[in-house]
Amino acid sequence: METKSFKPQEGGCTCAEVRYTLLQAPMIVHCCHCTWCQRETGSSFALNALVEAAAVQLIRGTPKLVHTPSNSGYGQEIMRCPSCEVALWSHYSAARRAVSFVRIGTLDHPGLFPPDIHIFTAAKQPWIELGDSIPSVDGYYRRSEIWPAASMERYQRALGK
Repeated sequence: METKSFKPQEGGCTCAEVRYTLLQAPMIVHCCHCTWCQRETGSSFALNALVEAAAVQLIRGTPKLVHTPSNSGYGQEIMRCPSCEVALWSHYSAARRAVSFVRIGTLDHPGLFPPDIHIFTAAKQPWIELGDSIPSVDGYYRRSEIWPAASMERYQRALGK
């Protein structure tokens, strides 16, 4: 989660048409094992850094917004490169466009952002073994029980509360 030594990190799509800078440390990093994330990524999970939308600064290009269904029924907005169509970040209904879920794999140095929590592990692939060093929950969780106070404050400010 948030660190005092954070340095802005760049990222982008595969074809490099869209480049961005992550200006702030994530409020939290989710490793989501839900079947929706598995389907959307074509992998066993999605790794997302939650940051204020204003903390994602475009350097080059303009992502296209793609509306997709979600398990909640409210859908999500995925920002994709218009050329190579790599998913760069998403917006979900609960946080509207105030918070971006940045795909860790699109960062130039994704290894700097390990997950803070594994979510929806009830749907994880059976061959994935999770250790005890990172919290994991069968579904979702209450932010107030997991997030540090500073991240909660940032989230509330982003939502205008």
